[in-house]
Amino acid sequence: MTFVLSSQNIFNYLVEHKLCTQLEKALYKVEPIRAKNFNLLLTLPESRKLLIKQERHNQEGKTAGEFLSEWRIQEFLQKFPELSYFRAWMPEVLHFEAEHSIIVFSYLDDYRDLADFYGNENVFPTQIGEAIATVLATIHRASFNRQDYQEFFSEKPNNLSPAHVPNWLRSIERIGPEIFGLVPADGLKFFKLYQRYESLGQAMRELANVFQPCCLTHNDLKLNNILLHNNWELESPNIVRLIDWETSAWGDPAFDLGTLIASYLQIWLSSLVISKSLTIEESLRLAMTPLEQLQPSIAALTRAYLDNFPEISEHRPNFLLRVVQFTGLALIQQIQAMIQYQKSFGNKGICMLQVAKSLLCRPEQSLATVFGTAATELTQFGSSAVAIDV
Repeated sequence: MTFVLSSQNIFNYLVEHKLCTQLEKALYKVEPIRAKNFNLLLTLPESRKLLIKQERHNQEGKTAGEFLSEWRIQEFLQKFPELSYFRAWMPEVLHFEAEHSIIVFSYLDDYRDLADFYGNENVFPTQIGEAIATVLATIHRASFNRQDYQEFFSEKPNNLSPAHVPNWLRSIERIGPEIFGLVPADGLKFFKLYQRYESLGQAMRELANVFQPCCLTHNDLKLNNILLHNNWELESPNIVRLIDWETSAWGDPAFDLGTLIASYLQIWLSSLVISKSLTIEESLRLAMTPLEQLQPSIAALTRAYLDNFPEISEHRPNFLLRVVQFTGLALIQQIQAMIQYQKSFGNKGICMLQVAKSLLCRPEQSLATVFGTAATELTQFGSSAVAIDV
């Protein structure tokens, strides 16, 4: 029988696994946190807080096994202590139980969700983008082309193959009649448009073929998977943490950076003014959060990434163009998430698809769209940084 956590049995579970003491029982407070998994926040004496997660079970009592990848990162750092400094940029995992898919974290009370920060403050300091990129580039660079690290991840496969990005890319090409039972009528518009754009399908197939796993990657680097220190203006250097490593794998660094940039573009695209009287170009130009407001941060984070991982441009002369294409891919993945969870694909989705299509099919011409006036400077990091083979 599957053990299911609840507000009633959580404390006894933590005591059993020596994460709490019986003396704390009368003083703890528990509150649920809305998420795709079952999440509880436990507050204990002396302001100690624990975040407890349990994966949802299906009718057969099975889970997707996503927490295995989260725990695998901890095992990775234990096996290779030379990388222990990574811990300052990751969540602190206190306990993992594979049998019941339960994982316990030390709750980072001094941090806030970066997506919430941007949404509430509506400012985009370049310092934050630079901090994120420095952490990401350091992780990529330290693990780059290390055979022993790659073998570690190959020995411990889970439901997500290290090549799951090209698998996803190819899966969208194999859309059959079953899609009508899985996608709402509104969402079918996306698949009709996707199949209409032959150049988009070709660009995505080519991107799948050149996907190059070569380092440890997060694979879901959205803004709500990044935490920002409450005193980020004063704290240094660890003002950000990258959380939710559930889809991490041995992957392509261009995908991580592209996903991150796509999250910034999503702020712009989600603020579009949509009207039947406006063209797509007019809607993009009249966004409540103009692209020009985000471009300095996008350029700063990309520049910081290349500064901290200069070798990537030598090994991958077309790296920046690949990043732009993966940015487009991440936007298409976001569209699919909208269709799956919000059951809709409206005019904003169509605008997003048009931007994604431009990034995927015309990456060189799209550099200025993504990076603004800094595009020329960024392409000069290497003499062949804008070589085209798409």
